[in-house]
Amino acid sequence: GTQCEFLVQKFGVVHISTGDALREQVKAGTDLGKKAKGFMDSGGLVPDEVMIGIVNARLAEKDCVEKGWLLDGFPRTAAQAEAIKKGGHTADKFIILNVPDNILIERCVGRRTDPVTGKIYHTKFNPAPNDPVIQNRLVHRSDDTAAAMVKRLEQYHTNVSAVKGYYTSILKEFNGVGDKMKISAALISFVAE
Repeated sequence: GTQCEFLVQKFGVVHISTGDALREQVKAGTDLGKKAKGFMDSGGLVPDEVMIGIVNARLAEKDCVEKGWLLDGFPRTAAQAEAIKKGGHTADKFIILNVPDNILIERCVGRRTDPVTGKIYHTKFNPAPNDPVIQNRLVHRSDDTAAAMVKRLEQYHTNVSAVKGYYTSILKEFNGVGDKMKISAALISFVAE
């Protein structure tokens, strides 16, 4: 999320977080949201056909066509990567941020969201302002648990090689641990190439 914000600011592309899109569906109580909630709460991947439909429809919208797009957390399976291609959507760059599992779990479990502003905080790394109004409205997502994150990471490690295979000519991996501004500079340089 943090690095996506920097890339969006620099390049003016549309940020598409599949997780956010799914959470919006859950919040709205749609059939898709109801179907997805069980998978999300347990840390499971939402079925490909659901995710593919959401993403391909979003990529076809006017703002994405005009400004370009940044997919965050997608594709996560070979079937999703193939479906993007079949949907007529071609990426220019593919970035993987490598972060050890234990750090990802810590980042996930400490994450808190302000439902009013959409801002994401972390209890340790990026605490919310010391304002009782903000503190009292922060939300800890139901799928931000160590158990759910372990399951998501297992699925990531199972699928990542197949996904990489679709993007070898445009792929670059980066260390996702360290100074966020240095990481951002490296990502921006790669995307600008």
